[in-house]
Amino acid sequence: MPEIPPIHVRRARPDDAADFARMMGEPGVYANLMQLPLPSEALWRKRLEAAADPDRPDLQLVAEQAGVVVGSAGLHPMPQLRRRHAAMLGISVVPAAQGCGVGSALMQALCDYADGWAQILRIELTVFTDNARAIRLYERFGFRHEGTHRAYALRDGVYADVHAMARLHPRPPALSLPSQEPSPAP
Repeated sequence: MPEIPPIHVRRARPDDAADFARMMGEPGVYANLMQLPLPSEALWRKRLEAAADPDRPDLQLVAEQAGVVVGSAGLHPMPQLRRRHAAMLGISVVPAAQGCGVGSALMQALCDYADGWAQILRIELTVFTDNARAIRLYERFGFRHEGTHRAYALRDGVYADVHAMARLHPRPPALSLPSQEPSPAP
């Protein structure tokens, strides 16, 4: 059995646009996302340039194996004041790399970022009800089923259902108080 190349996760860059267009153009990818067939490199360059703006709170990652982009994931905080504790998650892995740890590497990076740095209490996602592999991945990372949206999205000429899933921060941040020990005498 051939050795699986290591997975390298990094922040996406505008020059990844061709890789995103290739990846999102694969039927095994866009069929499980809210993407459309035949994406253009220009579309992805525009999206990635917007995501690279330092004032945007979004985090867009890619996973590479042997220098080839094989997956992507994004964490997109909600803009509304009363929902700033929540973010939407999106993830994609090319069919050839599915089942090889790419999704897990991307999920771990997003969850670590959300839990340790981004002040996110709740991560939300939708997943087509027939995407069992993705559902198992999300459940391994603490996501729970919260409901089903019937006829949620058109997929290849058929209205398909999705599950709404969410994960709450497993250890919400606590306040670090100064020590109550008396100060040493001068």
